[in-house]
Parts: sequence; structure tokens; C-alpha cells
Amino acid sequence: MSGDAIAPGQSAAKTQHFDVIIIGAGIAGVGSAYHLQTQAPERSFRVLEAQDSFGGTWWTHKYPGVRSDSDLHTFGYRFKPWRGTPIATGPEILAYMAEVIEENDLARHIQYDTKVVSARWSSQDNLWTLETVRSDTGETERFTTGFLWMCQGYYRHDEGYTPDWPGMDAFKGQIVHPQTWPKDLDVKGKKVVVIGSGATAATLVPAIADQVEHVTMLQRSPTYFTPGRNRNELAETLRELEIDPEWTHEIVRRSILSNGAKMTRRTLANPEVVREELLGVLRGIIGEDYVAEHFTPSYDPWRQRICFVPNGDFFEAIKSGKASVATDQIERFTETGILLKSGLELAADIVVTATGFNLNVLGDIDFVVDNEPLDFSKTVTYRGMMFTGVPNLVWVFGYFRASWTLRADLIGDFVPRLLRHMDEKGASRVMPALRAEDADMELTPWIDPSNFNPGYLTRGLHLMPKSGVKDEWRHTQDYWAEKDLFPALDLDDPAFAYA
Repeated sequence: MSGDAIAPGQSAAKTQHFDVIIIGAGIAGVGSAYHLQTQAPERSFRVLEAQDSFGGTWWTHKYPGVRSDSDLHTFGYRFKPWRGTPIATGPEILAYMAEVIEENDLARHIQYDTKVVSARWSSQDNLWTLETVRSDTGETERFTTGFLWMCQGYYRHDEGYTPDWPGMDAFKGQIVHPQTWPKDLDVKGKKVVVIGSGATAATLVPAIADQVEHVTMLQRSPTYFTPGRNRNELAETLRELEIDPEWTHEIVRRSILSNGAKMTRRTLANPEVVREELLGVLRGIIGEDYVAEHFTPSYDPWRQRICFVPNGDFFEAIKSGKASVATDQIERFTETGILLKSGLELAADIVVTATGFNLNVLGDIDFVVDNEPLDFSKTVTYRGMMFTGVPNLVWVFGYFRASWTLRADLIGDFVPRLLRHMDEKGASRVMPALRAEDADMELTPWIDPSNFNPGYLTRGLHLMPKSGVKDEWRHTQDYWAEKDLFPALDLDDPAFAYA
């Protein structure tokens, strides 16, 4: 069994074996490596990352002002206190992750520039065989492992989603996607149109407002926004009292999660009341007319994420006159801008398509199980992390309405416990299987699109595994319940098939 690091230029003839392979060195992958190292130190493991550094989203996105849209008290790891402001910049998150890697000696386990092309499971050998390609040398490499821990995220890092609008080829300016922001892009004195109405657009607009001639956020339909101070009063009080940072971290996390759960329940129970509260705050900042035209969504709160605006910077940019919002549909691009269906033309030197992601289902890897190509859309998920008919594989897919890392931490506890249980049973493989009582269970999409419908998910929902109507067979999106449920999961439930 080899656990040695791979040197650039090494021959691919040698197959390297690790007990566990983690795919992805983003926020989930680094956290999972920590949990595996601390809770199962006897296991050899390797983290394979396609990019040339850790960070995932926070390494990919380099557009001006890039920041979290979740508070770092809950988006940060359970085991690593966050000491900064709740909403953090991309570089601040990368620095935090770098500390985790250094403090826990994780760098020796991470191999960068390594894209997994295929993963083939053999029940005869009880092994996954991975074929990889190195982007730094072009060489292929092979790995085998008994267990795959998928932490590659949910979207393609090399290409953002941009619709194909008529006339784009005629536009004489520059079209860029925030996911692939050019290093040399100069917006000074330019007229910029940012297409989109999510967190990226609301971040980018105030970040460039002082540099441009004017920036317009062009949206097809409004989104819910909520402004607030980028400060957590409870955290600041506990710090002033010199409470132990780990205690402070845990207390603040629990407070935020409790308040968030209450807010979600209240929103689902009384959407009109919450809607008026959200809109009322904005009316006090930018006026009734502006809110009515540009910030009154047609859907209830929490059908998509509510975008938090730290210190209200997005609305301050609008009030200054350097930024504005247009709510309309695109008729076509012109040589000098965008013609809207209303007949209005927005002049632009630069158009930024903050229009979302392309869904990535398990890394777009070519999966094969016992010589049969694997179609994940034909499987049924076990609690949003395992799949019927797929042995020795767990996927970290986080929460839509709470921080992604919360679920990464829960699964980080689950996997070592599952591996230990397999050892105790003398089992070499495990996979979910529908029980006798589940035989006639109704199957539904991965997530109910009427309950939560971001564009990247609705466009790719047909690629995702199916869910059942029972909690075991779906991703409930309920952290407040899962934080107690996951540690108590019965690993001898017939839903787990061992061999």
C-alpha cells in the first residue's frame, strides 16, 4: 500500500492505492480530510484536486468584491473558530482554509492539478479504480481505493452558465462571466451592464461602482434582498468579555442556526408577513417606487436564497447614482449594448453575465459499476449522500438555505463511523438498498422545484438522483433535525446492504 507523494513527471504505470480518496480540495474536501485524519487516523488517504490550489469556489472566483453569501460563523468549520466579520471576502476565506491545512498538516495529503476522468468499481476486488490526467504535465495516473468521498461541489469550475442571446456576436464590447473574470479587465470609466439578480450581481455592482462611468444590474425578475450590518453583536460581546474563542464560535453558531431555523419556519408558515417585512426595509432605503418596480419578487421568500447585503453597500451604490437596476427581458444584443423587449437600449462597453452555474453531477466523471455505465438519475438517494446500487461512495451536497459546510461536518462524522462499522462487520463494501417496505414508494425529483428552484438546479434536475417520499430517501434540507439524526443513524438498518 502506497501513501507516498507523487512527483511531477512520474510514470503512470504505477498504481497507487489509498484506503480513502477524497475528490476535491474546496471547503468540503479540506474539512473532510480533517475529519478523516482525526477520526480515522489509521486510514491512508489522498485528496485529488483538479485546480492548482485549494479553495474550490474561493479559488475559482476572482471577480471584484467576491465574498461569501453565508455567515462564516456557520460556513466556517465546526472545529475552527472564525474570528472575523460574518460575511467574508474570498481572500479571507482562503486564508482561513490555509490555516486549517497548515495547522493539521493536511498539505501532504493533497495532490493538485489532477482531474479524475473515470471511476470504475469492481465487486470482485471491492475497489474503485480511478484514471486521472495531470493538467501540469499532461500525464495520466491511476489510483485504487476502497472508498470514494466526493467533495467536488455542484458546478463546473471551468465554465459558467451564459444563455445564448441573439446578436451576441455583433456586440463590439467585451462579454465576461464572473467565474472566469479576466485578470486584465479594466472597468474604469466604462459603461457596464451586469446581467443577473443573485448574490454575485449584488456583490459585483457595489465593488465596481466607484470605478465605472455607470453600472446597471439587468434582471429578468426581482430577487429578495435583506441589508444589515456586517457584524454579529453576540460574537463581539463574547470577544470583548474574552470568552474562549472555541466557546464563542459554538455559541454564535448555535444562535445563528436557531434563529435561522425559526425564520425559515416562520417564512414557510406566513410568507406574506415576511415578504412585507423584507420589502418594508428596502422601501425605507430606496423608496416605494424603486422597490415596487425592481425589488418585489413574484415568488414567496425562500423559494430561492434570500440575498444578504452586508452594510447595504448594493443599495448605497444605487442611491449614489453610480448604479441602477433595469427589470426587463433581453430582445437582443446590439453593437453598442443590449436592446430590451420594452424598447429601451442599455449602452455598454462591458457586459457581465452573472447568470449562474452549470450543474456538475459528481464531477462529470465517467462512472462504471461492474462494467455497467452508471446513470445517477436512475438511482435513489439515501439522505442526499449515498445512492442505491453505488458501493462505497458518499457525496457531500450541502444545504440550500443554510451553510454548505454544516453538512460537510455532519458527513465528516458519518463516514469514519461507517468505515469503522464495516470493519466490525468484516464487510468490504456497503451501498444503500431499498427495503421491502420501500418497494412501492413513490419516487420524486431530487428536490421539489416548487419549493426551491434556482436556475442551475432546474436546468440540470434531470441529471440528479431520484428521491423517495420517506425521509431516508431524500435530502431533507433540514440541518436542525439532521444534526441530531446523523450521529444516531442505525448503520444496521436494512437500508444499508453490506458484503
